Amino acid sequence: MANDPTRDTPTRLLDAARREFATYGIAGARVDRIAEQAAANKQRLYSYFGSKEQLFSKVLACAYQDLSEQVPVPTTREGLERYVGQVFDYHRHDPSLVRLLAWEGLHYGDAKIPGEEERHAYYLSKNEALCKALSPTSPQEVGHLLMTLIGIASWPFVVEQQRRLMAGLVAGSEEGWSQLRASLTAYGSAVIHARLPAFEPASGIASGVESGLDSGVISEADFSELEGHP
Repeated sequence: MANDPTRDTPTRLLDAARREFATYGIAGARVDRIAEQAAANKQRLYSYFGSKEQLFSKVLACAYQDLSEQVPVPTTREGLERYVGQVFDYHRHDPSLVRLLAWEGLHYGDAKIPGEEERHAYYLSKNEALCKALSPTSPQEVGHLLMTLIGIASWPFVVEQQRRLMAGLVAGSEEGWSQLRASLTAYGSAVIHARLPAFEPASGIASGVESGLDSGVISEADFSELEGHP
């Protein structure tokens, strides 16, 4: 709970702010509402974080730290194969990060964001670590691949209405969730295979794609098209 007295004030403020920003975005979030939910004085919020924009930046940094701890960016080919499913599971448990990122994109567009240098360094370090495992690919190529895999895993949580209307997935359908996860992981494996043709499929790649083909999750035509457009 955000107003749990056993938690320190900055933590309560960050928890309340994460919920507020995920729901209303940067422009729509209310500092007084965050302070009230955290059982804190609004002036304490400003003394800890400076401004609403700086608070949002800190909230997002904490959310990224949580993601990196629970779902580290892979540094091996085998880890890459599991990544789409792991990111999907994380966002299903807590979709607030994708909502924060969507609001950030709408608010700043292509303009510089607070803490941009630190975020860029974070991405670059992950790209370079994975690049070493997938040599001779470049960090830029790895970045393109990771962006694609993250997009596959997270898009259903950005556009919940499409998830419901296009995939026919309702919130309580465990079978539907399992089918969607299987479909996305199969497409992720197909993309990895298409983008890294110089490597022999790691354990699980072929079986993952074949299981998708057998179940109708991904068609032969779809897979051929992916292979033809790396």
